Amino acid sequence: MPISTPDLCDDHGDAVQVVEPMFINYGGRESFGGQIVTIKCFEDNSLVRELVAEPGKGKVLVVDAGGSMRRACLGDMLADKAVANGWEGIVMYGCIRDVDQIGALDLGVQALGTHPMKTEKKGIGERDLAVTFGGVTFRPGEYLYGDNNGIIVAQEALV
Repeated sequence: MPISTPDLCDDHGDAVQVVEPMFINYGGRESFGGQIVTIKCFEDNSLVRELVAEPGKGKVLVVDAGGSMRRACLGDMLADKAVANGWEGIVMYGCIRDVDQIGALDLGVQALGTHPMKTEKKGIGERDLAVTFGGVTFRPGEYLYGDNNGIIVAQEALV
């Protein structure tokens, strides 16, 4: 069933937070939603690699990459791994690369932009903590829904 963030806002108005419009939808799945899992990293996607290798059915990976526009924290190989492990989507507060390949995958992917340069792998970052960007705090265990209209967050499942 396709997710419509406008319909969810109409039906659950006071229960949702709306992320400021800054994201572009790159994934092959135009609408997605699920329980939030978080990573905070900066120009190092080591933790992204670890998490997409874990089971992700019903989950959305939210990556606070510090808004970096200098490196891509997600590429086609990690996106492929996310699909293979059942992830619903990835929201990248930063850049991605390999957009043509990612656009062909059954995965929701929203990011600030694209950049051809990969990250360094230093193993630096944190997971499962509250992260804030776009005027919203994303907490592990809460729910995120995204489509071409935007991204919303709720404490409880809406669909």
